Amino acid sequence: MDEVKQVLSYSIQKLLRPLVRIMLRNGISFGMLSNIIKWVYVDVAIKEFDITNKKQTDSRIAVITGLSRKEVKNVKQMTEPNDVTERYNRASRVISGWVRDLTFQDGWNEPAILPIEGKGATFTQLVKKYSGDIPTRAILDELFRVKAIKKLEDGRICLIERAYIPTDGEIDKLNILGTDVALLIDTIDHNLICKPEKAFFQRKVAYDNLPAEAIPELHKLTEKHAQIFLESLDQWLATQDRDLNPKINGNGRKHAGVGIYFFEENVEKQNED
Repeated sequence: MDEVKQVLSYSIQKLLRPLVRIMLRNGISFGMLSNIIKWVYVDVAIKEFDITNKKQTDSRIAVITGLSRKEVKNVKQMTEPNDVTERYNRASRVISGWVRDLTFQDGWNEPAILPIEGKGATFTQLVKKYSGDIPTRAILDELFRVKAIKKLEDGRICLIERAYIPTDGEIDKLNILGTDVALLIDTIDHNLICKPEKAFFQRKVAYDNLPAEAIPELHKLTEKHAQIFLESLDQWLATQDRDLNPKINGNGRKHAGVGIYFFEENVEKQNED
């Protein structure tokens, strides 16, 4: 095995360990994972490793993936996995609009307490502007479910979380696993093959001999400063998004952003001579 494959194999083992932990906890067997991997191998080979002006045959897909032609044929007949990100995207956009859109803020640049309907700024108007044709009740129920809002005695709605963060819905948290981790790996893949001047920003800061007592303060600092940073980026990105500003000119359609994550793990003690 050459050095690149050796390092990549080690990296895959590190990557798979937390994924396997999650899969075992949720009843995903090795057989199920094997079928998922086969589907992804074939799908990537078809969409990203084709030859210009040549039909992507089952034989060539088999050569690229290492699967047999029979396996390739069977995989191509499998049902494509469902994309379940829409609810996350819609609810997130509503909260984001509530936080940054002056129409839905109070006089101190904070999210206003909104009536569901009526004159002036309302929750219904907010949902219509940032969630399209999704019914107001559906977004309202979803934000109640994740404890992002609360209803006051007078019936108005108050925002209590400035981000869409599922707290008790495992399905939603697993969906975030599929979107956020994939984006991070895409960034790493881009940086592996691009020219240095074209690399995406990818940094982290970490120390491996911290006392347990330092972790709570690190957690608080991360939440405070990262949230401020992300909200400032969100305000700028909103001015460039053509869904919110149809008059903006430009070519193509890009999905871009910045993600920040906190991590903590125990360090195994080294045997000292």
